[in-house]
Amino acid sequence: MRSKENIKELIEQLHTGSNREIHFDEDAIMAAYQEKDINHQSLSIKILSIFGGIMACLTFLAFVFIAEIFDSPTEAGILGIICIVGSSLISRISGKTIIDTLSVSFFITGFTLLGIGLSAEGNTIYIAFIGIALCTLFLVQSYILSFISILIINGSIMAFAQVNHLYNLTSAIIILQTVITTFLFLQEAKIITKNKLFSKLYDPVRTGMVFSFIFTLAFLGLRSFLRLTDEYYEWIPSVVIVLAILYVVYLLLNTLQVSNTTYKILIYMLTALFLLPTVLAPMISGAILVILLSFLVNYRTGFVLGIIALIGFIGRFYYDLQFSLLTKSILLFTSGVIFLAIYLLIHKKLTANEKI
Repeated sequence: MRSKENIKELIEQLHTGSNREIHFDEDAIMAAYQEKDINHQSLSIKILSIFGGIMACLTFLAFVFIAEIFDSPTEAGILGIICIVGSSLISRISGKTIIDTLSVSFFITGFTLLGIGLSAEGNTIYIAFIGIALCTLFLVQSYILSFISILIINGSIMAFAQVNHLYNLTSAIIILQTVITTFLFLQEAKIITKNKLFSKLYDPVRTGMVFSFIFTLAFLGLRSFLRLTDEYYEWIPSVVIVLAILYVVYLLLNTLQVSNTTYKILIYMLTALFLLPTVLAPMISGAILVILLSFLVNYRTGFVLGIIALIGFIGRFYYDLQFSLLTKSILLFTSGVIFLAIYLLIHKKLTANEKI
């Protein structure tokens, strides 16, 4: 709702549009609206809070290392746990922007110090990070800390796979992220109406999964560009991503009320041809999946992130030395022609309401 007037107008419409008498607790509705309006923060403010927290964390850590405050990793680990617990309590007590920035600073600093404390413990650090992030996610239920917790969980799993050279696990991570991200987008209504906890965690978890998915694809794209991947089979997760895209295209055609079977088959074939060159570049098909999912549910943040990622991933693919310049030019040119053909076919079938 944009204002109290919109709420009152909607209540009046419900009263006049119903055949039976409906009673609303208008005072409770207005009180809930005011509370939400006071505590509401735009995504840009939350992102600035996160970056502010990161900068404060870096400044504090620089001071710690310059002053040589800690004599042992154990002391750093203990202080890290204290910082994480303290930030969680602060964030749970107050939801104000300045407090969120402070809690983010302590939260990131805590994980950094805990990482220093567990640096000699091998894979224990990843288990600890995932466990603490999960506890924070379900116990604190703060938007920013929940978002960061999702990033930490995905990052810890990915770091574990890379450090231990588990390239098959890397493929499984991308597949799992593809499935979870697609599920979150397509099952939004069922998730947020399941219970209050899911409703509160849905937005930060979805945003965190989109960022994690793009970061994972970007990391693997960088490794491929530097030729650091020896045993990673990129085509395996690409197949799953392409299948997910085809399913989303199916949902989009149903949303556009396309009933012509021949036309649908033609769209599926053109989509498959368009995605064929991306089999060896899952980052491109992954960005396309994020764009289509965000467009389907009108999620602007994901849509913008997907477009930025797609532009960046195409640029990385163009400068990949594994293919000749002629081969890459042909692949990109062919994909562009097919993409324009799909656009023209869909645009031609739009109804009058959709054009408006």
